[in-house]
Amino acid sequence: MKATALAIPEIFLIEPKVFNDKRGFFFESFNHRLFEAAIGRTVNFVQDNHSKSVQHVLRGLHFQTQQPQGKLIRVIQGEVFDVAVDIRPDSPTCGQWVGTYLSAENKHQLWVPEGFAHGFLVLSESAEFLYKTTDYYAPQFEVTIAWNDPDLNIDWPFTGDPILSAKDQAAMSLKSYLTNQFK
Repeated sequence: MKATALAIPEIFLIEPKVFNDKRGFFFESFNHRLFEAAIGRTVNFVQDNHSKSVQHVLRGLHFQTQQPQGKLIRVIQGEVFDVAVDIRPDSPTCGQWVGTYLSAENKHQLWVPEGFAHGFLVLSESAEFLYKTTDYYAPQFEVTIAWNDPDLNIDWPFTGDPILSAKDQAAMSLKSYLTNQFK
């Protein structure tokens, strides 16, 4: 497994060692010991999630104000553009984002630690998305930052209007969240 820190150094692109032959492929999709060594911290995953979405669905940018979740993300069918936004007020990279392509073909994974909003856009006809979390889902603490927040200026690889849930349509700006958090 190869782990590469992205522009925000706490976020890692994980590339598994894939063994291909005429029968197909094999790779170790998760090894706790190797993963912790690669990212340099202890992690305890408590929940696995699986979603399927159609093309142009954009989910996010989500996070929990309490019970924050670190996420280890991968795609097992199709392709997505995956984005993490630093929402930590005291961080030198607060308000910055990183994005990467995750697909069944490239088999890459993304580690997004606690303190980041997360979202993805489905680029293929459909995509199946798996992720492990470091805490349980707590909808009462969930916040959504607008996918098109002009202050974030995320370069989504899509023109037009994505398909959004009602919750994502009602999202707030990062500036509004940070301002209201400290009132």
